[in-house]
Amino acid sequence: MSQPILSIKNLVKTYPNGVQALKGVSFDVKKGEFLVIIGLSGSGKSTLLRCVNRLHDPTSGQIIFEGKDVAQVQGEEIRGLRKHIGMIFQHFNLIPRHSVISNVLMGRLGFMGSFKSIFGFFSQEDKDNAMKYLKLVGISEKAKIRADQLSGGQQQRVAIARALTQGPSILLADEPVASLDPATCHTVMDYLKKVNQELGITVICNLHFLSLVRQYATRVIALKGGQIVYEGNPHDITDEWFEKIYGQGAKEVHIN
Repeated sequence: MSQPILSIKNLVKTYPNGVQALKGVSFDVKKGEFLVIIGLSGSGKSTLLRCVNRLHDPTSGQIIFEGKDVAQVQGEEIRGLRKHIGMIFQHFNLIPRHSVISNVLMGRLGFMGSFKSIFGFFSQEDKDNAMKYLKLVGISEKAKIRADQLSGGQQQRVAIARALTQGPSILLADEPVASLDPATCHTVMDYLKKVNQELGITVICNLHFLSLVRQYATRVIALKGGQIVYEGNPHDITDEWFEKIYGQGAKEVHIN
């Protein structure tokens, strides 16, 4: 049995206001998986991803990533960790006035000395890779235009390309399609699937819609009130399980 790329062990996160967002969450992620995490807003999904890349500090527990407990790293080590963990967000987090290619190259800043990063001295290899990943997500012809001239779906594809320039071994996607229309949802999810299958990058993605989960996930974890209430095959989520996860009276919404 190969070692999991990520092991979460009894992870607890309590915010300063006393809210316990995660209550002893444990699971493993195998290399190459497309793991989807589902649950209501406030179930702990975003907190979980943000603990993995240390945007949030865990209260207790272990996060073993490639053999190292990232829950314990501090300072400069956190920057080093984030080089290997790409992340995309619901609201893209692009710099609107910069060109598409410039936004993608931002993914390389953590690998450069401060002088080079201040003046934007990117190597030819960095530029070639940025174009390669823009091509992978089908948007290379937009490289020179400003990011704020793109549609939401196109901006999210730029964000994926930016994360890929880091050369991550794992990609975290926090509600990547929540602000997109149904047709665009599928386009963005198709590119995440492509990244997973063609580049072999492990993907952990938070999603709301079960129809998308069934289409893209190799495995699903459901959180409720900061605890895992389901772990398994997305196609095994019955109506009964759906009500357990989302509450009685919840209706499954399909994105066609």
